Amino acid sequence: MTQKYTSVPELSLRAYTDGDAAARAEFEAALFQGFKYFGFIILKDHKVSHELLARAYDQSAAFFALSDAEKSPFVQADGQRGYTPFGKEHAKDSKHPDLKEFWHVGREFEPTSPLAKIYEPNLWPDEPSEFRNTFLELFDALEEAGLVMLEALAPSLNVPRDYFRDMATDGNSILRLLHYPPIPDGADPGAIRAAAHEDINLITILVAAEGGGLELLDRHGKWLAIDTDPENLIVDAGDMLARITNDVIPATTHRVVNPTGPNVSRYSMPFFMHPHPDAMLSCIESCRNGGAKHPDIRADDFLRQRLKEIGLTA
Repeated sequence: MTQKYTSVPELSLRAYTDGDAAARAEFEAALFQGFKYFGFIILKDHKVSHELLARAYDQSAAFFALSDAEKSPFVQADGQRGYTPFGKEHAKDSKHPDLKEFWHVGREFEPTSPLAKIYEPNLWPDEPSEFRNTFLELFDALEEAGLVMLEALAPSLNVPRDYFRDMATDGNSILRLLHYPPIPDGADPGAIRAAAHEDINLITILVAAEGGGLELLDRHGKWLAIDTDPENLIVDAGDMLARITNDVIPATTHRVVNPTGPNVSRYSMPFFMHPHPDAMLSCIESCRNGGAKHPDIRADDFLRQRLKEIGLTA
């Protein structure tokens, strides 16, 4: 029987990685139903070190505490690596800038790697001193968790277990370090920390933020506040996965609202899991149900379209 969830389901990744066949099958079914009904699940008992998460938050806060003059040399025109200043990005179709600043970490590679022809190199500040090592370690840990999640999703969609894993291997994934500063005096009254939007990518793995404010729009048009243990991960489905599944798994609309209590900073670290740029976003056979809703498109072409829509590229 299909379970109808009244709150975002909380799943134990250990049940999948260390469990028997029955436990794995139960996890796979719950993951699919959670994504289908909400587009979000909460993940506990994962293998991303608690010490690493704490260290990452410390390093992120230390970087964003630097002056604008110290951060501005790391701004790039397309925003794919390095620093993006406060008020630059906006949600698709929103007239108001989001009240946030952020830093992008991408896949690390040697200059001689074939990936050097595809991806831009990362940028690294000298301070904080452990910034580079910390976020490369976190990138790898979150990517591995994401690959496991994609593998677990495959059976419910009647595709080979490695279908999504292969698509995401050497993908254009991004770790975003987010800082939502205290709401400044004179801020645009229509602006919030992150206006309602859907993620572009396959899935997003979000380290539970230091501070509340994340809300998702359920299938009945009601906003649900998402609060969980800071050691848990929040996983949501993005537009690319929605296209591939013909909206069987919809990309859920979510936002980060302004604080109603103390006006303090909020930090968050989403990992946007992307396919390889040449991967085709094509509707899988089990989801066609009379025809694909979306035309086939290369992952990179879709990404470029969306980056223009949110103001990160011209």
